[in-house]
Amino acid sequence: MPTTTASPTAPATTQAQPVPPPSVHTRVLLTWLAVFTALTVVQLAIGPYVTGLPMLLRTLVITGIVVPAVVYGLLPNLLRIRTATLRRLR
Repeated sequence: MPTTTASPTAPATTQAQPVPPPSVHTRVLLTWLAVFTALTVVQLAIGPYVTGLPMLLRTLVITGIVVPAVVYGLLPNLLRIRTATLRRLR
């Protein structure tokens, strides 16, 4: 059975240019945007249900929802959008 090897004259596949990681300032801005958005949505959604709770318990409930949403959902998506946008601009 013959083996196939890539021809040295075959055109190279184009690879996407690597995008440098975001600066500290960009990460702060994206994190703030994600946290602000998540806090606003969660406050509007469950605010009426937690108004009777003590402040510390209310904060615990809200941050228990917001922090995982930001870390696992919003920030990775914002970073993906940033990378895709920078690749298109290049």
